Amino acid sequence: MKLSVFNTLGKTIQLLVNKRLNAGSYEVEFSGSRFASGMYFYKLEAGSFVETKRMILLK
Repeated sequence: MKLSVFNTLGKTIQLLVNKRLNAGSYEVEFSGSRFASGMYFYKLEAGSFVETKRMILLK
């Protein structure tokens, strides 16, 4: 599984997870304290599944 956070320019700003995980539910914490408020994207890749979603960081 790979979980990445990107800025609006498409640059990876943080790689949160990059390892093989057994099936199940997981929680991952993202601290945006180093980043400015604004829109970001996260991308989840697990096997052939790939999904990108938008998120808003507010401080």
